[in-house]
Amino acid sequence: MDAFCELSGLDPLWDWNRTWYTDKPDLTECFQNTVLVWFPCVYLWLLAPFYALHLYCHDHGRISVSSLCTAKMVLGFLLASFGFVEFFYILLERSQEIQNHMVFLLSPIIRSLTVVLAICIIQLERIRGCRSSVFLFLFWVLAVVCSLVPMRSKILLVMYEDISNDLVRYMAFFSYFSLQLAQLFLCCFADQPPEGKTVNACPVQDASFLSKILFWWFTGLVVKGYRTPLEAKDLWNLREEDRSNKIISDLEEEWTTECAKLQQQEKAMAADVALGTRLPDQAQILRKLQKEQSSGFCLLRTLARNFGPYFLTGTLCIIFHDIFMFAIPQVLSLLLGFMKEEEAPLWKGYFYATLMFLLSCLQSLLNHQYMYTCFTVGMRVKTAVMGLVYRKSLVINSASRRTCTVGEIVNLVSADTQKLMDFVVYFNAVWLAPIEIALCLFFLWQHLGPSALAGIATVILIFPLNGFIAKKRSKLQVQMKYMDGRIKLMNEILNGIKILKFYAWEKAFLEQVLGYREKELKALKKSQILYSISIASFNSSTFLIAFAMFGVYVLTDDKNVLDAQKVFVSMALINILKTPLSQLPFAMSTTMQAIVSLKRLGKYLCSEELKEDNVTKTPLNGVLIDNGTFSWTKEGPPCLRRINVRVPKGSLVAVVGHVGSGKSSLLSAMLGETEKRSGNVSVKGSVAYVPQQAWIQNATVQENVVFGREKQKTWYQRVLEACALLPDLNILPAGDSTEIGEKGLNLSGGQKQRVSLARAVYRKADIYLLDDPLSAVDAHVGQHIFDKVIGPKGVLRDKTRVLVTHGMSFLPQADLILVLVEGEITESGSYQELLSRHGAFADFIHTFASNDRKESITEAATQRGVCPFLPTDWGMFSPQVRLEMYMEYFKTIGMAFIIPIVFLYAFQQGASLAYNYWLSLWADEPIVNGTQIDTDMKLAVYGALGFEHTNVLMLCIIASRHLHMDLLKNVLHSPMSFFETTPSGNLLNRFAKEIDAIDCMIPDGLKMMLGYLFKLMEVCIIVMLATPFAMVVLLPLAILYAFVQSFYVATSCQLRRLESVSRSPIYTHFNETVQGASVIRAFGEQHRFIVQANKRVDFNQTSYFPRFVATRWLAVNLEFVGNGVVLAAAILSVMGKDTLSPGIVGLAVSHSLQVTGILSWIVRSWTDVENNIVSVERVKEYFDTPKEAAWKVEGSSLPLAWPQTGTIEFQDYGLQYRKGLDWALRGITLKIQEREKVGIVGRTGAGKSSLALGIFRILEAAKGEIYIDGVNIAEIGLHDLRSRITIIPQDPVLFSGSLRMNLDPFDAYTDEEIWTSLELAHLKNFVSNLPDKLNYECSEGGENLSLGQRQLVCLARALLRKTKILVLDEATAAVDLETDTLIQSTIRQQFEDCTVLTIAHRLNTIMDYTRVIVMDKGHISEMDSPANLISSRGQFYCMCREAGLV
Repeated sequence: MDAFCELSGLDPLWDWNRTWYTDKPDLTECFQNTVLVWFPCVYLWLLAPFYALHLYCHDHGRISVSSLCTAKMVLGFLLASFGFVEFFYILLERSQEIQNHMVFLLSPIIRSLTVVLAICIIQLERIRGCRSSVFLFLFWVLAVVCSLVPMRSKILLVMYEDISNDLVRYMAFFSYFSLQLAQLFLCCFADQPPEGKTVNACPVQDASFLSKILFWWFTGLVVKGYRTPLEAKDLWNLREEDRSNKIISDLEEEWTTECAKLQQQEKAMAADVALGTRLPDQAQILRKLQKEQSSGFCLLRTLARNFGPYFLTGTLCIIFHDIFMFAIPQVLSLLLGFMKEEEAPLWKGYFYATLMFLLSCLQSLLNHQYMYTCFTVGMRVKTAVMGLVYRKSLVINSASRRTCTVGEIVNLVSADTQKLMDFVVYFNAVWLAPIEIALCLFFLWQHLGPSALAGIATVILIFPLNGFIAKKRSKLQVQMKYMDGRIKLMNEILNGIKILKFYAWEKAFLEQVLGYREKELKALKKSQILYSISIASFNSSTFLIAFAMFGVYVLTDDKNVLDAQKVFVSMALINILKTPLSQLPFAMSTTMQAIVSLKRLGKYLCSEELKEDNVTKTPLNGVLIDNGTFSWTKEGPPCLRRINVRVPKGSLVAVVGHVGSGKSSLLSAMLGETEKRSGNVSVKGSVAYVPQQAWIQNATVQENVVFGREKQKTWYQRVLEACALLPDLNILPAGDSTEIGEKGLNLSGGQKQRVSLARAVYRKADIYLLDDPLSAVDAHVGQHIFDKVIGPKGVLRDKTRVLVTHGMSFLPQADLILVLVEGEITESGSYQELLSRHGAFADFIHTFASNDRKESITEAATQRGVCPFLPTDWGMFSPQVRLEMYMEYFKTIGMAFIIPIVFLYAFQQGASLAYNYWLSLWADEPIVNGTQIDTDMKLAVYGALGFEHTNVLMLCIIASRHLHMDLLKNVLHSPMSFFETTPSGNLLNRFAKEIDAIDCMIPDGLKMMLGYLFKLMEVCIIVMLATPFAMVVLLPLAILYAFVQSFYVATSCQLRRLESVSRSPIYTHFNETVQGASVIRAFGEQHRFIVQANKRVDFNQTSYFPRFVATRWLAVNLEFVGNGVVLAAAILSVMGKDTLSPGIVGLAVSHSLQVTGILSWIVRSWTDVENNIVSVERVKEYFDTPKEAAWKVEGSSLPLAWPQTGTIEFQDYGLQYRKGLDWALRGITLKIQEREKVGIVGRTGAGKSSLALGIFRILEAAKGEIYIDGVNIAEIGLHDLRSRITIIPQDPVLFSGSLRMNLDPFDAYTDEEIWTSLELAHLKNFVSNLPDKLNYECSEGGENLSLGQRQLVCLARALLRKTKILVLDEATAAVDLETDTLIQSTIRQQFEDCTVLTIAHRLNTIMDYTRVIVMDKGHISEMDSPANLISSRGQFYCMCREAGLV
């Protein structure tokens, strides 16, 4: 190259004396005209083929020619023509000595040809739809940077020499440079999108490369969020590649093939085992574990194949980030070396300062590109896993479904997907952190020699301590166990609040909750102390490592001196070392958790599905089961045996039998929901299914009925009329547009069942499978539905109907009756045939014919108390969370704690400042005869100051204790109306998530914020100590920082709220789908539900995506502020080279390098506190709700034995559910004598239950009084009243806990008394056969007892209290007739000398009562003895006639 340059009369290629060892550095002319010209060209020519291939593989649609594209082309042609003109100019001008100008001749032609290539690439990009080119952007950046040196040289020549001879060439160069700059400027913009742009598209698609790496495309949303609170409509649509449809369609095929492979392996293994004998237990467990593991790895492999390539681009970024990160201490070393050299030219100092700034900026950009990639991949993984789990939940068979509860399935999509997202972010740290640690130690060894080993030893000591603390803290996760216990109990309290109020049991449960809470806080306190020790050890780790290394270094040899270079480069490396050291354990634990989650997800996704051949669709008529044996699990006992059923087309088949005889299983077999062991099931045409427990969606009544079909108005009206829903729609606030709450929150049991039936009828299916739909409705409504819908004259008369029923009155009209006994069909035939056979069916009919005559079950009087709307937990609070919330929070802690805490932080940072300053003084100490004096003393002072800094801090948990206590007491003191209008989910959320935030998040955030704020103050003080002039730079940077941060915090809080609001519907929908999977399958609506789930996930991701981009936007902008501090400190240090010592410069610059991290942490912790302080607001929200009357009245003179006689007197009593609503009761005046038995009857909504609510003061009187034994009940405490009278409620509610606790939570009775009450309630045999007898643990809601047994437990409660007044709200028909007979006979015997009020649903139970009150529209329409009322032929007589009693 030198010879080539010499030929053109130029200097050699490189000359150190011209470039480095000089006050005026410059590159040789040869270098400028060859390397600087050719380097960008070589880049373009080398990479162009690969880039063209990339464009060929990724087509985004053709872009039409835009003004931007035209401008780029024009500039390109101008640039190319410049080169050619220059080439021909030299050819003509220097034709004689052309070989002496080869460099000047070659360079323009290479340049021009390269520009022509760039023009071709611009066109190719336009054709392939590439709107912003990274490739060309980097080319123009290189071209401009390489032109800067010749530019500078030519400007200097223009200033100091005559250039008239070469004026044309100079003008050409300046013009060429200007065009290059213009081309680079145009490359900063993105071209227009290809045709068919989406509405409200994400601006990242319109952003140029520069805007993408700096996240400027996001600024619009930040500004919008700052000006006005963001709403869902302000957010952008998801990009195509982030949508559920795109992600899952790609993934599902791969996963299906992976699953098929796994199943083949399993079959092969099973076949091997089948050849031998049965495996021993250990081998079976091993096989199970292997299966889980392989399914987990299969899932990981599938995800990696789909998202791996994009993730690798992020990994590339983090590798380059690490290279720049380690380059910075080396540049710092050079800068400090420059400060030491007295003769060094100033330009070198500026060069190092600028280089450090550029490296810091590149490091920031690459780090945030990496984080952006990770979060994007994480988001896609979450979408993919949610989609797979959702689809699986629609096809999973009953055996697999029984192994995991609804909660566990929802947990898979909430907790486990979160673990996978964390894994994506921290996975690279697993292998990168050890490399970073090794590199740090290598560079430290270079500076300090073997003394670096002392640092390693310290690390080995400190970090196991942190590991030990982490282990201890994880053991203290028992706090979570107590928290789970507390939340579970709160959930039961909220679900059974009515029972608690009826029995006056609030106090007992309050004590239980507080017991859990105390244990939880105790564990939390220990955990907080350990956390504080861990934070302290982490914060002091820099000092401890430095102290160990410097100490060993200076003590091992007198010749070892600590100068600024050694000290501050080592400190910078130690600061780098801290990051991988703290990340590694976290990354390891995240990876371990992710492996567990992958196994769980893999196991669920590989679980067995329903076989499609369970039911065959045939052209045959009706339903046919031929010799079928069915079970719920493969291994389990059969639930149905030897089933032969033929249901002819258009017939009505009734299925009858005792509880648990297999009636519902028969319908499930027809649907293909059970495991078919043998036989055939064939079904003709479409199926509609009404389950026993109505499954209602959280949607409007209309959406529930229409269920995805188009609304046909006349048919829709006809269906509503037939299903007796029209009167209910009149009561509902918005008619059929009323939103039904979660699990049918604001509908009564009967209404839910009728909506469920209407859904089936609306479908116009061929076959109807009806699982006891008439059990939860009134007698007259049941009759109406049978006549209008199911019976021979109903709208379904031509359809095939299979009806499971307990109602005997409908059986004569059935074409065929199947009698099931213990899973077998014992008899079948028409009603008359079966009666004439005198078999089990005939006996059953004769026994209960007198009892049955149906039962006017009232659908609880919810209609009157229906919520006019369902409050949702939107939590719409002011965008800048109000200041008083902070005041409230600090007030609950108390200033006595806050002031010492702040003082301790200040003291700690003061000590840190002192030991760092001492280090800089030590580094500046002159070297005498190759050593420094008094090193021992200096080390001792350094150590003393450092250990002062290592103190432990702890923020108290006083605030959360007070707030939880107040919330709990306020909620339990709230009236029933509050619980009816507030979804329990909202309340539970306050006790779980919000209290958890106040327990952990706010104190942690405040601790972190305080720590970093003081750290920032320390850095600013150090920089100003070194260069007071820095104040001028720091002030505008501080203002800019405050400005950026205020924009971010406002937007971030709103995005967080929008994200959490849109997250709940995903889980609600999931929950709903899992519970209603059989209905969705029966109706064939799987696809519609999958589309709905996709929409909900996408809607959530539209707010999650901007939320994590907001953090990146902030970090990039802030880190430029931080890098500005680095530049200012370095430049000002260079400027003050003569007055500043290397020690103070090292201190200032090494500290300023930490600013970027500190700023990010301050904003992050500040945002966390801002986001979580909302929890204080949300908890306080329920402090001011209306409260019910006092539980106890002070100084009340109520006799202990009150009420002694049990007389009740109503005086002009009136009741409203809420002010402004109609009267539920009005003008009730009546007197009930002692020992009188009074029945209360009436149609739905007549006010029967309202009377009971009035006696117990669940609702307070709107006018008039009630007297019990002459005492006005409004003047005594609620607990005094409720604990002295007893109710047996309609719904038997049990709480999780021992059976004894369920009977007697206050431990007020002896075991003998309890056993007596159980004996009278016909439960003694059952309980004495239980393993733990009275200590038998009831599960949540008492689900491990049958409904009849729960009803008997409620009876035992009443028998135990044995008060003078008993209110009996009769149970619905869900209780079988035998249990009902038992209850009735016990009440007659045991409560003979008590006053009994029965809210009757079955008229036959009250025919022997002394009096019957007939309620109608809130007032008493008739009152007399049953015999007199029947003879007067009024309303009661009509009701008796309907029930077949007269």
